[in-house]
Amino acid sequence: MSTLDELITRAKALHADGHSPSQIADELSLSMETVTWLLTQQKGANVPKDVHIDWSEVSSNASLLDAAALMLSEHYQAAVQSGGTEQPPDGPYASVIVGIALSGVPLATLIALHESAKVAVYFPAKHSQSTTPVGSISGNFATVTGERCIIVDDVITSGKTLKEVVTYLRRHGANPVAIWVLFDKRGIRDIDGVPVYSLYKISRLD
Repeated sequence: MSTLDELITRAKALHADGHSPSQIADELSLSMETVTWLLTQQKGANVPKDVHIDWSEVSSNASLLDAAALMLSEHYQAAVQSGGTEQPPDGPYASVIVGIALSGVPLATLIALHESAKVAVYFPAKHSQSTTPVGSISGNFATVTGERCIIVDDVITSGKTLKEVVTYLRRHGANPVAIWVLFDKRGIRDIDGVPVYSLYKISRLD
């Protein structure tokens, strides 16, 4: 079975289990366009240009996941100390680490532990079941109003969700100072002025 066939099988299995296309996109680290194609395979439609990232060997191992969290922290600290990042007026460090549900939350929790920060959880609008979907911060974790925040996720696929989080935080009186991700599939330097720090930049050469 080819990698593409495996992705089609996995996408359809997740859909059959009740996952929405947006949840499948998060699970497989793919764009919505790619997931739609995997589920429908419309005749005459070209296969979307995308890169599948399977980091489950790390994400399923607590020790390896903790090492990845430390790598993100050290990468940011090195950039700050070298002067390679423009520091916000109130400093580059954060009092709240905001994990994007679901994949960013384990990383954010470990980072918050190492940074002696609080942890918040953001639910993107695409996961909302409302007829007018909106994103939200979970009331069971830290609040963000008046706090400096670092946003954490595993993969940048399109950047739309991260842009949504930045807008939400600013609208609610928070100051997003940085975005940390493991994999950047877009080569994004910043999102609405918030610098992006990724361990790996993924490029597709055609």
